[in-house]
Amino acid sequence: MISNAFTRRNFAVRLASLFSGLGLPGAVFGSEAPAAQEPGAQSNGDVQKLDYNGKPASGKQMITSLIVHNGLIYISGQGANDAGSVQGADIETHTKKVMDNVKNLVEAGGGTMDSILQLTVYLGNLDYYDGMNKVFKTYFPHGGPARTTVAVAGVPGKSLLEVNCIAAVTRK
Repeated sequence: MISNAFTRRNFAVRLASLFSGLGLPGAVFGSEAPAAQEPGAQSNGDVQKLDYNGKPASGKQMITSLIVHNGLIYISGQGANDAGSVQGADIETHTKKVMDNVKNLVEAGGGTMDSILQLTVYLGNLDYYDGMNKVFKTYFPHGGPARTTVAVAGVPGKSLLEVNCIAAVTRK
């Protein structure tokens, strides 16, 4: 009976529990400690809130355009107005400006246009559907992501559409 209490397995389990309780698994098994958070960075665990250039967000903005978490890139709704004045422009011009924003953000987060997994399009008018698709084809020559397109009553900032998406991180 007493020999069961001191088997190698029991010893290993007790030793691992001791190391874990002391916070030593990283030191023993070579895992790196989390990097120190940069000043002004908005982070919760491995959630990275980034600005338009892929740098840590200041935390002063109401909406974060780019979040990276668990190998995924989340892009908030991008409208044509985010790229400058678009008043009076057609759907093709609006779509190009929106997709240029999306491309920049996905790349800043470590992905590519081909790594976009899911994309949602909010159109100010369903009549814009064909013009929007014409431009989309130029951004996804290898086939597009899973996509949902809906017509909405209005899009902020006089944009004719808004796009948000989720992409996979392909490089660090």
